[in-house]
Amino acid sequence: MIAPDLATAVSRLRNLVDNASVIVPFTGAGISTECGIPDFRSPGGLWTKNQPIPFDAFVSSQEMRDEAWRRRFAMEENFAKARPGRGHQALASFYHAGKSPALITQNIDNLHQTSGIAACDVIELHGNTTYAVCLDCAKRYELSWVREKLEVVGHAPDCACGGYIKTATISFGQAMPTDAMQRAEELTASCDLFLAVGSSLLVWPAAGFPLMAKRNGAALVIINREPTEFDELADLVVRSDIGDALSPFITH
Repeated sequence: MIAPDLATAVSRLRNLVDNASVIVPFTGAGISTECGIPDFRSPGGLWTKNQPIPFDAFVSSQEMRDEAWRRRFAMEENFAKARPGRGHQALASFYHAGKSPALITQNIDNLHQTSGIAACDVIELHGNTTYAVCLDCAKRYELSWVREKLEVVGHAPDCACGGYIKTATISFGQAMPTDAMQRAEELTASCDLFLAVGSSLLVWPAAGFPLMAKRNGAALVIINREPTEFDELADLVVRSDIGDALSPFITH
């Protein structure tokens, strides 16, 4: 069902939420656009300006590592200033009410944690851009340290062990995090309401979770401005603004 208007969407969603025992939210870049973080595919999105740097290019080229860090710091103001939006707050309300045991996200902006969901209950499929790690020894580095070294030496620094330092995100061609994928699968299998919020549902394997939930008997709700390939499978499709659709569910 594609909701014909916002009021119908909110009413139908409230019925589904009230009747659900376990809600699993699954979020994409669209939930963070009202927070000032551009998405990827829409006009003006990040990928319309720069094609993503694949993982193999990052590890094989100092020039690509330098460019990756230049892009990251060019976006620092957006990430540093961003605060959770209405969508984040609504999903945090489900979490604090005991309706959602955890949340699955494709986002890397840390806003779900900032909204009040415990970091251990935010399953990050694509990592986190607010800190960096060594690809060899997994030592954590703060971005301020990387920026300082970059400015001093003129190129992206390496770890003391000799490994390359990269934001703690998952790039194209990089292996998906095994533990996060396994936990996301278990969580998806346990829910009776799956909320796909702000995701184009085009990036696999993450996009397979809504389908998995539906096949396991859960109700599927898709809240996204643009149509997705799974709309015809959904119990409810909401194409209104995410903040407008979810703000009635904010309780804290």
